[in-house]
Formats: sequence, C-alpha cells, structure tokens
Amino acid sequence: MDEAPSSPAPAFAVRDPLDPAFWDERFRRGFTPWDRGGVPQALRQFAATAAPCVTLIPGCGAAYELAALCELGWDATAIDFSPAAVAQARAQLGPWQARVIEADFFAYTPPVPLQLIYERAFLCALPPALWPQVAARYAALLPAGALLAGFFFFDSTPKGPPFGITPARLDALLSPHFERLEDAAVSDSIAVFAGKERWQLWRRRDSDAS
Repeated sequence: MDEAPSSPAPAFAVRDPLDPAFWDERFRRGFTPWDRGGVPQALRQFAATAAPCVTLIPGCGAAYELAALCELGWDATAIDFSPAAVAQARAQLGPWQARVIEADFFAYTPPVPLQLIYERAFLCALPPALWPQVAARYAALLPAGALLAGFFFFDSTPKGPPFGITPARLDALLSPHFERLEDAAVSDSIAVFAGKERWQLWRRRDSDAS
C-alpha cells in the first residue's frame, strides 16, 4: 500500500502494483504500512476452533499467519510474486520457510486440493479492474464446501493501494460462487485499516449462481 496515515509515502520508482518490482521496492526500503507484525485475533480464534485445513495464503508478504497455522497442525502454504517479500518471510519463519513459495496467484496450482484460502490485504492490493479475476480464481481453486476466510477492506478510496471496496460490490463479486457464513467487526486493526475492515467467512457453493 502506498501511504501510511501518519506520514507521506517516500518517492518510489515503480508505481504499478501489478509489477512485482512495486512490492520489492517497498519491502527492501522497509515501507510496509500494511504489515501488522503479527497475527490478527479473529484468525487466531477461528484457527483455534476450526478443523485444520489445507490452506493457501496469497500475497502473503511477511507471512506471520503461516507460522501460526502450521503450529496448529494446518497444512498451509504462502505465496507471493515479490521476491523481496518471499525472502523476508523465509528469513523469519524458521522451520516453516519452505512453505513460502514465489508464485503468481493467477498461475499457481496447488499440489493438493485446497480447503481454505486466507484473504489478508490481497484483494485490496490489486486495482479494482482485476477484482473479478480474483473472485473467479478463488472459485476455481476452491471445491464445493471449501472456505474463503479473512479480512476485507471497505472504503471509497480514489486511488491505492489499498483499494477499498463497498459491501455491495464485494457481494456482487463473491455471492455467485460463495455464501457468506460470518461477518464481524475487527477490533485490532492497524492504522491503515482501522474502522474499515471486517472479518468474513464464505463457503464455496455446490454450483455457481446463474
């Protein structure tokens, strides 16, 4: 994401978030205002009570959640198309570093069927024009009954990242493929998302709505 609430963003050479170099530059310069430095409470609560799932974390960044899930016995894999993000994640994940893979979400094929995709600042990192492709990819990767869980950023930002979405647009994107099971406020958001994100849990439909 380009801007921290408390200070203007530094000047960067790459301005296109679809280019891995955009994220490489920010990770290498330590400008990561979306990075909370830990695991959100809603995910901890969900993972502690749910059965372990084969999980994919797209656009993982530093991938703190990967370690938390793996420590609970989950079969989790994290991917990012930024080499700098992958290097940072691997450097701090210890025994789980091999579970971080440099890959493009739109081309990555999991080795086994997924049971859950964890969304955290991935959709809002991409321009709105790409959101239908993200939703379609979620649906293609998740079989009937599988889950999409995580945090969605609701705002009307004129530019980004982060690119905020409206509740109506998120419903339009996901409801043809998924039914929403949970929707809850988030109390421990970091500054860039404070008051504007919600924890949601969606289940893949048996067939897409017409």
